[in-house]
Amino acid sequence: MLIRASLGMAVAMSLIGLAQTVWQLLLLRLLAGLLGGYASGATILVATQTPKARSGWALGVLSSGIMAGSLAGPLIGGVLPPLIGIRNTFFLAGGVIFITFLATLLLLHEMPRKAPSRATDSALPAVVKLSGEQRRMITCMFVVASLVMFSTMSVEPIITVYLRQLKTDNVTMMAGVVMSATALGSILAASRLGRLADRIGYLPVLASCLAMTALTLIPQAWVSNVWQLAALRFFMGLALGGLLPCVAAIIRHTVPNEVAGRMLGYSTSSQYLGQVLGPLAGGLLGGYLGMGSVFSGTAMVLAACSIMVGRMGMIRTPVSSKL
Repeated sequence: MLIRASLGMAVAMSLIGLAQTVWQLLLLRLLAGLLGGYASGATILVATQTPKARSGWALGVLSSGIMAGSLAGPLIGGVLPPLIGIRNTFFLAGGVIFITFLATLLLLHEMPRKAPSRATDSALPAVVKLSGEQRRMITCMFVVASLVMFSTMSVEPIITVYLRQLKTDNVTMMAGVVMSATALGSILAASRLGRLADRIGYLPVLASCLAMTALTLIPQAWVSNVWQLAALRFFMGLALGGLLPCVAAIIRHTVPNEVAGRMLGYSTSSQYLGQVLGPLAGGLLGGYLGMGSVFSGTAMVLAACSIMVGRMGMIRTPVSSKL
């Protein structure tokens, strides 16, 4: 999957540099999305190949790397076009991704897995074999993964409008600073929170991070300048860093090894659903009820997730006792 994703993205990104019309650009961007998925594939690989006792730390390190790319990419992408041109920027990006393809092909070696039995050849028998408690835990994690991305992305469409309300100079640049502050916080915290979760349990860390994220969202509706907002987004990023690594680790510990990759793939699909619905909901809510309602509504969603996860952890069962 990683080889296919990296090679496909390298080709698609290079072809974007050759686009002559808006429709060609749109189709090539769609192709890039269809061929992509390297980050989600890497998450599945790390989760299934890492010893369970250290899965939280490993997923946290990976999350830090992904967030570092999310932070550096837009900054570099903004600097390069004036220097080398927009088309050459896409060619350069394609070349960098092709290097990733070569590194994946030559340096990454997946540990061999046992041949699947007939019982795990199809999706239905594997799901049926899960106990009711396992299904409840997995469903809870799918919901949390989707709502985390929903809440994170709901702010995206309104951030520049909100900064204008704060009478911010150079809105475009400061919007980048505000969004980068969140990524920076996640980079610093993800591996540490993952290691903490390996030691004290994934459910307590997940519930606490959800609660802290909700608490840092509420005052964002009442800030008076951009630097207050950036500081709150940074602290929110610290809490966000522990969310998705803990979700992936919980899924990894809950299901049998034979279906771990499949369930993590479903979790990734849940995240993409949240990424699609979040901006739509944020834009509608901000347009009808005001910008502050987006932060308050998002905080309520994450607080509900924290309560749900906390209740799952309080009920001592064979599954939750391992988490």
